[in-house]
Amino acid sequence: MDHPVWRLLDELEHTLRQAELWQATPVPVEALRSTQPFCCDTLRFEQWLQFVFVVKMRALLQSGSALPANMAIAPMAEISLAQHPQLAVLLNVLQRLDLAVSE
Repeated sequence: MDHPVWRLLDELEHTLRQAELWQATPVPVEALRSTQPFCCDTLRFEQWLQFVFVVKMRALLQSGSALPANMAIAPMAEISLAQHPQLAVLLNVLQRLDLAVSE
C-alpha cells in the first residue's frame, strides 16, 4: 500500500526490530483485552506498539477507514522507553507518525 502512514508504520516496525524491541512470539490474547490506555496493565509499551497499534492502524488503512483525528504516541515512548539506547530513533518515527495522522 502506498500511503504515507503505511510507510511510517513499516519504518516503525523496522526500527523496533533494529532496537530489538520486536517480539517473535505473540502475546496472550487476554493481554489484548485490556481497557487501560496503551494496555499499560498487561503489555509493555513496545508490545502495545507491535500487537495493538501497528495492527489496528494497518487494518484502518486497508479498509479505507478514517484514521484517528489526533494522535500523540511519542510522549508515551519518551516515558516508557526513556532508558533505551535507541529512544531518539524511535521518537523520530513516532513523532512523524503523530504528525502525519494528526494533519
